[in-house]
Amino acid sequence: MTAHRKAGFILAFLLLILLPGSRSLLSAQVRTDSLKEADPAVLQKLEWFQDLKFGLMMHWGPYSQWGVVESWSICSEDEPWCQRTMQNYVEYCEAYEQLKDTFNPAKFNPDQWADAARYAGMKYVVFTTKHHDGFCMFDTRQTDYSITDSGCAFHANPRANITKEIFHAFRKDGFGIGAYFSKPDWHSPYYWDPYWAHADRNVNYSIEKHPDIWKKFVQFTYNQIQELMTGYGPIDILWLDGGWVNPANRNQDIDMPAIARMARSKQPGLIIVDRDVGGKYENYKTPEQQVPDRPLRYVWETCMTMGNSWSYTPDDNYKTTSQLVHLLVDIVAKGGNFLLNIGPTPEGDLPPVALKRLQEIGDWMKVNGDAIYSTRPVVPYAKDNLRFTKTEHGSVNAIYLSADSENVMPAEIHLDFLVPSENSNVYLRGYPSPLKWERFGFGVTIIVPEVARKNPPCKFAWTFVIDKPAKIIE
Repeated sequence: MTAHRKAGFILAFLLLILLPGSRSLLSAQVRTDSLKEADPAVLQKLEWFQDLKFGLMMHWGPYSQWGVVESWSICSEDEPWCQRTMQNYVEYCEAYEQLKDTFNPAKFNPDQWADAARYAGMKYVVFTTKHHDGFCMFDTRQTDYSITDSGCAFHANPRANITKEIFHAFRKDGFGIGAYFSKPDWHSPYYWDPYWAHADRNVNYSIEKHPDIWKKFVQFTYNQIQELMTGYGPIDILWLDGGWVNPANRNQDIDMPAIARMARSKQPGLIIVDRDVGGKYENYKTPEQQVPDRPLRYVWETCMTMGNSWSYTPDDNYKTTSQLVHLLVDIVAKGGNFLLNIGPTPEGDLPPVALKRLQEIGDWMKVNGDAIYSTRPVVPYAKDNLRFTKTEHGSVNAIYLSADSENVMPAEIHLDFLVPSENSNVYLRGYPSPLKWERFGFGVTIIVPEVARKNPPCKFAWTFVIDKPAKIIE
């Protein structure tokens, strides 16, 4: 890291602390002890992570055959995401578990997935190795409820160890690798013991009365994470979901210190994301399906679906490419990463509409990627339809988010808080020549040439670059 960037990080951090009202409602609810990580290798990995900006998440399992929400339909809570297609709960759960027998994604080709994600400009992947239902998309020795068990239709396929195949394909393309793992396991008899009913998502017995059962679950969890940390190549992120499994909630203590020690002994510098728990094992925060109003004072990532559902549904409503590009720009301008989820089909394809979105995002990123990668927030972050990022060399990107019907660029762009140096050049990314600009008051007016206005270099958003360090008027 350059001295310039280090100084910039310190200044940005101080600004975020001192800036009035800089904490959003979302950040105000987060515990501050998540900032206590001291391992130099982890801190270095977090800096690397913040440069990536854009990642792919995938929720996938036998449930995709029904086109239903992942896992939650077997949870008996009275919530909209727990709806079932059968009235009889017991019969539904039995049928759900039998989906393992018929799960046979014969079109599974992770190299094609990696190619599509790479073209889109994504830099890391987070894959669901196991969701709450307990079905393992990796070769585990702890349970037969897995993709490689002889009872699964796909087990004889050469690519049956799906997690290993995905990690290998994406790693070849230079991606950072993240393993999503659910701490709760509704299939495990050590979490939902079959002797008792389970009224909600939590462990269904008293841990105080039955510590022997819970001890087995703690060991089961440790063993499965150990498998992922030792048999699947270099792992960058352990993305733990199911935040209700924590010591403060019904004493659901899975001994995170022991898990972290083991995992980092196998994967030095591993980023651990113990979601919604706080503490030193939540190295970064993960706002779900939302974008904070302002930059947060810690490392963070918005995880969000491309459609409405995390898992595949045949009639899902996908966001437009314009919406996705605008979300990416807005998140990056506030200092976050964008982890975009796509649910693969039961056959093993990515849905055609998702592939089209990735292609169009990639077209945009080829022009504007330098305004996204390795950037950091700069005041005022967001104003009207403009978003701002700063490179490690001090250049400022002003990204204009165009309206859906806006195919011609405006003749002038006014920045009333930015004072360029006298010898600054102003560029439009994707346009070959510097643009004219004029000082006015405490700001600048950028003049957009007629040829660029009528033939923009890309769709969805346009990036103007002030190439010399500029004074920001707060």
